[in-house]
Amino acid sequence: MIQVSDLFPDKPSTIQTVVEPPHGWFRFRPVELWNYRYLIALFVYRDFVIYYKQTILGPLWWLIQPLFAAGVFTIVFSMAAKIPTDEIPPPLFYFCGLIFWNYYASCLSQISRVLLDNRDVLGKVYFPRLVIPIALVLSNLLRWSVQAILFVLIYAVYWIRGASIQPNIFLSLLPLVMAYLLLLGLGSGLLVAAVTVRYRDLVLAIPFLTQLGMLISTVIVPLSAVPESWRFWCALNPMIVPIELFRMMTLGTGIVSWTAVLIDLFLLGFILLLGLGLFSRAEQTFADAV
Repeated sequence: MIQVSDLFPDKPSTIQTVVEPPHGWFRFRPVELWNYRYLIALFVYRDFVIYYKQTILGPLWWLIQPLFAAGVFTIVFSMAAKIPTDEIPPPLFYFCGLIFWNYYASCLSQISRVLLDNRDVLGKVYFPRLVIPIALVLSNLLRWSVQAILFVLIYAVYWIRGASIQPNIFLSLLPLVMAYLLLLGLGSGLLVAAVTVRYRDLVLAIPFLTQLGMLISTVIVPLSAVPESWRFWCALNPMIVPIELFRMMTLGTGIVSWTAVLIDLFLLGFILLLGLGLFSRAEQTFADAV
């Protein structure tokens, strides 16, 4: 520690400057992130502009992609494969799971490349490195909000037509579910981003892993169709509980147990802390590795 009074002993000073090297696994400073909130907003705007630059439909792709996927799932899995959807209209059932899974998959895919894609900026200008991942989860949250509005419109159409769907009191838990989903996407993305600094193979594997993860989640097959003896192990997939809980809130179906909730909360804490720790370590040396 160096103090001004040590450098200039003859001149009294009330200013102290402390110079310390970075240490420890965590360099997470919420106050510093709050001071850079305008930069976070700028990155959110940048992500929106770059992603849809020179496109004809622009943000309409937010709606086209899940609608098209829900239509394909309805034809393939409901009509052809005869997979049950808990007596819920198949397009509504699949769309409900898709908007949640797409949010998580987008956060994981984009944050996993954050150090590699922004290495030119990160090597020249200082700002908290967590600014970019946080901006990504917020920009994806904006996309999810637009898709949720479309879900409400589709929901209203089926409700008017007399479908057996009914929102319930659990809908008040939606902000908590979204907070869980946001932190899970952030933690998973940071964890993968820290590893991909040295092992680029994981970047190529992420699209395959996200597709596989959707198949083993309850996006296509409801948890009620899974044998009861396997449902405990399904709780180890941290995406099943939010999807099932959202269906319970809005459609009146879905299976959620307190055991699964507690397991997923533990997994969320572990993934988030490990992701923050590894990301903090990786950001200190990534310039030498890229």
